[in-house]
Amino acid sequence: MIQTIDYHTGGEPFRIVTSGVPDIPGSTVLERRESAAAPEIDGVRRLLCHEPRGHADMYGCFLVPPDDAGADLGVLFWHKDGYSTACGHGTIALGVHAVESGLVEADPDGETDVVVDVPSGRVTARVRCAAGLVEAVTFRNVPSYVLARDIELGPLAGADASAAGSGTGPLAGVRADVSYGGAIYASVPAAALGLSVAPEHLTELIALGRAVKAALAGHPASRHPGDDRLSGIYGVIFHEELGPGHQRNVTVFADGEVDRSPCGSGTAARLALLHADGFTGTLVHEGIVGTSFRAWVAEVTEEGIVPEVEGMAYRTGEHRFTLDPRDPVGTGFALR
Repeated sequence: MIQTIDYHTGGEPFRIVTSGVPDIPGSTVLERRESAAAPEIDGVRRLLCHEPRGHADMYGCFLVPPDDAGADLGVLFWHKDGYSTACGHGTIALGVHAVESGLVEADPDGETDVVVDVPSGRVTARVRCAAGLVEAVTFRNVPSYVLARDIELGPLAGADASAAGSGTGPLAGVRADVSYGGAIYASVPAAALGLSVAPEHLTELIALGRAVKAALAGHPASRHPGDDRLSGIYGVIFHEELGPGHQRNVTVFADGEVDRSPCGSGTAARLALLHADGFTGTLVHEGIVGTSFRAWVAEVTEEGIVPEVEGMAYRTGEHRFTLDPRDPVGTGFALR
């Protein structure tokens, strides 16, 4: 039996596994991320992500020990295609969970830091309470920075090389910026593709997100400068301007998965680009379902900016999952 407590942050699911996972070996969270590929562990991820217990865009985590006593907990983030290096919406949900469950003792009328070790480093969820209830969480991320600007995608498009070479492919004339916010993201203006960030365009945006990711596979900008285990374009952020300091985005991550929230680590990656362009205010960042995060630069370091992203998570349920050994679909399936 596997037990979970489920939340959503800005509409994006987050399934926290509280029991039923085998021990995951490793001395650090990043090492445990590699160990989680073992069949007996990864089978739990598949069971909880795939249908009929999950869906193509499911998201969640395994709780693991922190790297040292300086953090309250460690976490491995997962989705239907594997394990991510960072997750802002999940960190916000973990902050709420840690306080609501009593895992971390909290000030009922003030702010409490929940320190979390994630594969990309140590982050903090600053949980604000009033009268014993959580009101908001501010996610303080790892340093975030620009990796490359104005990359022409058309000639790189591995997904459709012949069309790209002729200048007629879907990415012909389209350019991307690449930045790091705990994971590596490519940012593309939706208008450059003749689209807006709206649910009616989601099918096209998913296909284009896959194409952009394929186009940048192996590009030097997709490599993490310090640790190759953090390399690879994780997500593609399609964005549009709504006004000064106000943007809407949809992040297509992993293999065509869609973030319903404004994407926490993606917001950090966007903020790194905006800061490099001279933006110094608070970014209001909307997601495709209309929810929003607020983000700002808390500190500037030699490595990059330190972003803070404010949002809120809400509990949606508690579950007990089982697998009948006679079940012919086993740990499930994904139709997309």
